[in-house]
Amino acid sequence: MRERIWTKLLPLLLLLLLPPPLRGGPQDSRRQEPQPEPQPEPQPERGPLQPYDLLYASGIAAYYSGDFQRAVRDLEAALRSHRRLREIRARCARHCAARRPLVPPGAGPGPGAELPFFRALLERARCYRSCEHQRLGGPESRHRVSEDVRSDFQRRVPYNYLQRAYIKLNQLEKAVEAAHTFFMANPEHMEIQQNIENYRTMAGVEEFQLVDREAKPHLESYSAGVKHYEADDFEVAIKYFEQALREYFSEDVECRTLCEGPQRFEEYDYLRYKAGLYEAIADHYMQVLVCQHECVRELATRPGRLSPIENFLPLHYDYLQFAYYRVGEYVKALECAKAYLLFHPDDEDVLDNVDYYESLLDENIDPASIEAREDLVMFVKRHKLESELIKSAAEGLGFLYTEPNYWISYGGRQDENRIPSGVNIEEAEVHGLSMRKKSPNIVRDLREGGPLLFENITFVYNSEQLNGTQRVLLDNVLSEEQCRELHSVASGIMLVGDGYRGKTSPHTPNEKFEGATVLKALRFGYEGRVPLKSARLFYDISEKARKIVESYFMLNSTLYFSYTHMVCRTALSGQQDKRNDLSHPIHADNCLLDPEANECWKEPPAYTFRDYSALLYMNDDFEGGEFIFTEMDAKTVTASIKPKCGRMISFSSGGENPHGVKAVTKGQRCAVALWFTLDPLYRELERIQADEVIAILDREQQGKHELNINPRDEL
Repeated sequence: MRERIWTKLLPLLLLLLLPPPLRGGPQDSRRQEPQPEPQPEPQPERGPLQPYDLLYASGIAAYYSGDFQRAVRDLEAALRSHRRLREIRARCARHCAARRPLVPPGAGPGPGAELPFFRALLERARCYRSCEHQRLGGPESRHRVSEDVRSDFQRRVPYNYLQRAYIKLNQLEKAVEAAHTFFMANPEHMEIQQNIENYRTMAGVEEFQLVDREAKPHLESYSAGVKHYEADDFEVAIKYFEQALREYFSEDVECRTLCEGPQRFEEYDYLRYKAGLYEAIADHYMQVLVCQHECVRELATRPGRLSPIENFLPLHYDYLQFAYYRVGEYVKALECAKAYLLFHPDDEDVLDNVDYYESLLDENIDPASIEAREDLVMFVKRHKLESELIKSAAEGLGFLYTEPNYWISYGGRQDENRIPSGVNIEEAEVHGLSMRKKSPNIVRDLREGGPLLFENITFVYNSEQLNGTQRVLLDNVLSEEQCRELHSVASGIMLVGDGYRGKTSPHTPNEKFEGATVLKALRFGYEGRVPLKSARLFYDISEKARKIVESYFMLNSTLYFSYTHMVCRTALSGQQDKRNDLSHPIHADNCLLDPEANECWKEPPAYTFRDYSALLYMNDDFEGGEFIFTEMDAKTVTASIKPKCGRMISFSSGGENPHGVKAVTKGQRCAVALWFTLDPLYRELERIQADEVIAILDREQQGKHELNINPRDEL
């Protein structure tokens, strides 16, 4: 069976193993291009390349021993070695693909028919080994590293060590570069953004020239193109989009090359792997091919993100068609529009635009002679062929594969219209260009101003008065007596680091954090360690807050608890002089805030299921600790709120509401923090258990013991 599958797949496999064109996007099959001249043998590098994992380990050891000069030297050398290794592998792959093609002259059927193919395969392997050995100055096996080291370099961890080492050496500019480079791949990191702000303060300047040392050129050029496009500077936008495409295809070649390295056989113990020749080839090649097929997702994903920019590659041509139209280059506009249709052939608006561009051509130009951009035709053809081969192999070889939707037609637009934002809408309609709004996301209605439900609650500010969206500030949600009772019970149930994975100072080394959950409070109450009435108050006031939020924001569905946490933060004595950090850095509650891109990425590790947040304050006998809202730049404060007993701030949890807490410089600040979700799948488990305990306690108080359940069992 497997031999028959292999025979069926071999012709497709041979097509996919053809050497790629020099641009990275395959050449148009309609034209006969000259074969590439054999490249000269690569010259060896001066001296062997040092393995980057050894340099990395040496740099870390030097850092922890306090030898920061050597730490910088070895960490920088590790980064150069890692970069050089990737370049050598990509260059050798291109070199050997040109010199050792895998499609030898065909042999007739019969015994030995497959030998020419395997001869070509062996020659390609020998070419790889020889090329890498010469350029690396030794065997390639010296440069195979562990998964942990590979992961560290992917997450840019060496730059975190570098920024700290550079600051020890008083090299502020290099520290900022390293910190920013690390931050771009780790936007959720709590300390790094504050470090950058500290460096700015140390330098005594407002702005640094922030440099991402690992920036991807194609993403940088694309962003620049969008920026100029939005500014109606279409000629410059065209320049950047075209540059982004050249860089994209070059990056695609490197990405595909790096997929050809050693693969892990996740379904097998490799040392006991006993597959035959064709099964072993097929298993390995399919892993390589799936990796190469995923390069379109890899190249569309910003550093530190899990989700790609939707519709990324097609968007280049979508922007270009309108930009070329605006500068009067109708042939190129038509080429780009037809290129976009290779991804979305049924897009009615772009089909209409094609008709319109054709009507603008000179009479001596045949519209049928204008075809889609040739840098894309074979790229898409190859992508479809890969998809067909992977699906066929999955069926025949028995592994699971689901083809992702790589080209989501509604994704990623930077503007609202299907024409550039600089084009006058009325003018475009007169000229015949199709106008289409982005497909709207399915979101809840954003309303506010519903009843507050309880007496004595005082309305203070709404969203408009707080300079934002979906915000409300209320007073007297708790009475003075309730505040005192909650503050008293807090001292009996709080545990240092609770809710912060045991970290005493998770957000700043200048404060101590303590916390407790509702279920823990009830357990302590039942055991008599705190008054049960006080523990019950914690439960009751959090439920009161939930009802207020649900009612005020006029939600059409039930609001569930996602997490409930009583938290106190205490200023540490002796550590408050000249303090310039925050008690809690600026963040959003359901997405990863990226101030540099002015975006908030709704993806893990963010709690993407959170919809609303609330903070209910218990005291005001401390200094500092103001709650602040900011713009998405995490700098511009839009509202500042001084906590006090019974005050509650509530807001939607998304990127529209970045917020943080100013430093607590004296005393202890306590609050009940509440996060809510509209999705019942993400209900807080401890809350469900607490609900059951409360129900049992209520029945006991009423003298109903028919179920004979001891609440201690629930706790």
